[in-house]
Amino acid sequence: MIWIDLEHRLPTDADIEGWTAWTNERWLAWVERSRELVKELAKLESQNKRKERNDLIDANRDHWSELKDWLLALSHRKCWFSEVRELYSHYDVEHFRPKKQAKALDGNERDGYWWLAFNYMNFRVCGTVGNRKKGGWFPLRGGSLSSTFAAQCEESGESYLIDPIDEEDVKLMAFDEGGDAIPVPGCSEWERERVEVTVKRLKLNEHPALTDERRKIWQKVDNLIEQYLVARARLAGAANPAAKEKLRMVREQVRLLTDEKAELSSVARWCVLFRNDQRLSRLIL
Repeated sequence: MIWIDLEHRLPTDADIEGWTAWTNERWLAWVERSRELVKELAKLESQNKRKERNDLIDANRDHWSELKDWLLALSHRKCWFSEVRELYSHYDVEHFRPKKQAKALDGNERDGYWWLAFNYMNFRVCGTVGNRKKGGWFPLRGGSLSSTFAAQCEESGESYLIDPIDEEDVKLMAFDEGGDAIPVPGCSEWERERVEVTVKRLKLNEHPALTDERRKIWQKVDNLIEQYLVARARLAGAANPAAKEKLRMVREQVRLLTDEKAELSSVARWCVLFRNDQRLSRLIL
């Protein structure tokens, strides 16, 4: 999983690699259309026409799809949850808070967050492997307030699902040498539960191609670390141009693998951090 600073980004930003910035006029028109759609949804809701409300959401899926390429550009075209480009199937614009129905851990359903159906801050990019299984799943911690259109309080509901636009959430997920996503060491029981439930619901460990690729990345970085330690030992106390050049080459390769543009860069970073060695941590920019 990777952190996406969605809060401080807009489609009008000209510095996003791989994205042709929208004009302010186009963005404001998109936002205005979103407002109009929510008004129509609210009217249907007030008339207790829930089916018609949900049909209207489906009929306007092209509206949120207009932002798909922008959302992908923010992550260097990687899935925000799995951090791969192809192994997790093609991409969906996923609604973090489900737009029609929201399922609890026990399978019970409550009404969805339909008023957020066209709110870009509720959009995430997720491969179909995880998105299909997630569906309307969005349980809240016991005692959390459940937001409604009349009393909107999304920030008060503690979600089980780890959110890629929340930097602290993303820090809760680590990886091991076997290719599995795991809770970060030292986290609380609630944080551990959140990670474990998220991993299971999004099939982050149940998709063999994904875990295999994580394992390969870990092994590649692990091998580079061993080469780095050997070269440092040979350089200690004596001039050794070959060892110095080896250190430079290893640093360059590790930094390529841990760069945010690389697939599974978070796995590569964890392989370095796992050694708990201050010297090695300097390999990561």
